[in-house]
Amino acid sequence: MLMRMMEHPFFHTKQILVVDIAPKKANDRTWCFWEKEPDIFEPVVCKSWRKMSFHTSGYSAVLDLTPYQYKMIRGVDFYQHVYERATDFPNIHFHYEAVKAVHSSGSQAVLETATAIFTAAYIFNSILFTPIAPVAGTYFLWQHFKGWEIETEEPVFDADRATLMDFRVSQEHGMAFMYVMPLTATRALVEYTLFTPALLEAKAYEAALQEYIGHALGVTAYRIIHVEDGIIPMTSHRFPEQEGRVWHIGVAGGQVKASSGYAFRFIQKRTKAIADALANAQEPPRAAGFNTRKFRFYDRVLLQVLTRERMTGADVFEAIFRGNPVGRVLGFLDNETGLADDIRIMNSVPTGIFGLAALRDLFR
Repeated sequence: MLMRMMEHPFFHTKQILVVDIAPKKANDRTWCFWEKEPDIFEPVVCKSWRKMSFHTSGYSAVLDLTPYQYKMIRGVDFYQHVYERATDFPNIHFHYEAVKAVHSSGSQAVLETATAIFTAAYIFNSILFTPIAPVAGTYFLWQHFKGWEIETEEPVFDADRATLMDFRVSQEHGMAFMYVMPLTATRALVEYTLFTPALLEAKAYEAALQEYIGHALGVTAYRIIHVEDGIIPMTSHRFPEQEGRVWHIGVAGGQVKASSGYAFRFIQKRTKAIADALANAQEPPRAAGFNTRKFRFYDRVLLQVLTRERMTGADVFEAIFRGNPVGRVLGFLDNETGLADDIRIMNSVPTGIFGLAALRDLFR
């Protein structure tokens, strides 16, 4: 949230404390997202693409994303950019220590560490203090992935075209696909991603990556220069948005899109809304509203279809991408389409399966 706040003069006079367990110096993650116009993080975008491939066993397409671009940001570049910008503001402070608890006390928010207690008008918390687990009455899948950034001896990648989803991998565990994000003709991030109720053993991710790189990409001579993995909850469970003076953000605030696992853009949009409100001396706004409720309903329906295995993920996404212009699909996945385009998206998937799931959700 720091970068958004720094754009507002209001925050130049307010004391802002960022509490984290330790300085972030490692490249521990990669964010990928699409957008139409450059945002404040454009200086740290390491690569962008206007064309992407999509594959299933029975369908392949090269997608022109115009007016969107698909972009990649490395975690280490993001952290360094934030730290550098923060040094320009003497009212922004960093404290490195594990957070034990956050709560409200009257008109103040309270943050506790092992050595200190901090109070503030607001605390914006991104920590999940309770482990995420399936909750009765909700739909739940894990998005889990492992990625290798590889370097090849020969030029094998088209650096101007990435692969958004390649479902031509085994679906024995559930919905599974590969991303390929080429940085140069000899360097790319290849990531194995699954949407399933359970995680795999470590060797299963590695075996899938080896198989795909060797057979689908036809690359036998390469070295692994970076490894990353992650686990993201995809659930219809609603995380608490606010508890008194504590406002939850990020995953803890429910900003992960339940049906896709994308979070970066949703976090930025939510953060901007909060910062704009505070800059005008207003309470942080709630995310509730017709548009929010509408897309949460769509997410629940898709999660239901996937968790009940009424239709494979490959078939769902093939139907959507085959039946719609890519701009409409990306707008829909960003929660930015109107009802007319929503209906067009819905008409591209089997109405019997999705209609029954929608009715089941409405009358559950």
